[in-house]
Amino acid sequence: MKKLLLLSMVAIFLLGNELYFLPFEAHKAQKKLLFWIDNAKNSIDIAIYSFTNKTIAKHLKNAAKRGVKIRIVADYKQNLKSRYSQIGYLAKYKNIDIHLLQGKYVKRGEYYGKMHMKLAIIDYKRLIFGSANWSYSAFRSNYELLYFLEEYAKAKKAKKYFNLLYSLASSY
Repeated sequence: MKKLLLLSMVAIFLLGNELYFLPFEAHKAQKKLLFWIDNAKNSIDIAIYSFTNKTIAKHLKNAAKRGVKIRIVADYKQNLKSRYSQIGYLAKYKNIDIHLLQGKYVKRGEYYGKMHMKLAIIDYKRLIFGSANWSYSAFRSNYELLYFLEEYAKAKKAKKYFNLLYSLASSY
């Protein structure tokens, strides 16, 4: 039984599937996130509520300079009003396309929901998702999780959902 469990854990690690709990494993999680960004070959699609982490933004900029096509769908209100948002910084670069999206309108309360997703799809095969925004507080002080999954079928399904969000969003 122990051997089977150990083999399962090794297989999961080899497939690239890893779960990190923040802030306890923040350094390892950010290192893996940056590694996947740095090794992207074709595309990175990101749906994110809050994006204030300059380190991650710089790695995305460098990926775009290498020719990687980057599309970001971010929450409309959070990223237009925050002076710390990296969305405006990234929008200046070739190969980076930014769209903003509000959540659905709620008539009863007369407000818009949030585009609260935290998802990245890299090269149609890698997924990063969880509760963590790409912010300093998510990696330093919040209790969050990030899951890294390398599986084509799930990435394909996530890409379909991302494309729907992208089609509903407005260009930055």
